[in-house]
Amino acid sequence: MYTGLVREIGHITSLDKKGIWTVKINAPATQANLEIGSSVSCSGICLTVTALDEEGFTVQLSEETLNKTTAKNWQTGQAVNIEPSLRAGDEIGGHWVSGHIDGVLSLISRSEGTDDVRLVFAMPEGFSKLIAPKGSIALDGVSLTVNDVTDAQFSITIISHTQKVTTFGACKAGDLLNFEIDMLARYIDRILAHRGLS
Repeated sequence: MYTGLVREIGHITSLDKKGIWTVKINAPATQANLEIGSSVSCSGICLTVTALDEEGFTVQLSEETLNKTTAKNWQTGQAVNIEPSLRAGDEIGGHWVSGHIDGVLSLISRSEGTDDVRLVFAMPEGFSKLIAPKGSIALDGVSLTVNDVTDAQFSITIISHTQKVTTFGACKAGDLLNFEIDMLARYIDRILAHRGLS
């Protein structure tokens, strides 16, 4: 379980695409506290650490993960948002994030403000009822608050701090991002569906 508060920006140092993909990521602030078997969020994807060394930690990507996420487009040198899993007593500063990606969406536009950036995303098909103004959504592992919502798109505002400590500082129109719907919205929708109200 995660909160969508990125610990650091890591970088992919090697990527083996034979069979189950094996990816090595350098993220010094995080890897010092990881163990083999630890869960770690890599751009929102919950992955298991399979090896550790001085240069980084290793994770593997299954076919299901590749089919559902942007990981199939990862390249050596690429930046990824890193967050270790929650431990007892950790601050919950974002919202509950599982790391189980719902799918991929596209960034339509980026508008620069004085101290922030407005990002507009295409509404992922079938999810419009689960994304609400002032609600939460995780994009590439970052807990964010939704601004405006229509059937076709929704917007997010990224403050300067978030731009500096996540990959959002470099994102541009046309980029694809992993998204995870707020699990509370998902469960409420399921309850309503069982009652014939959704």
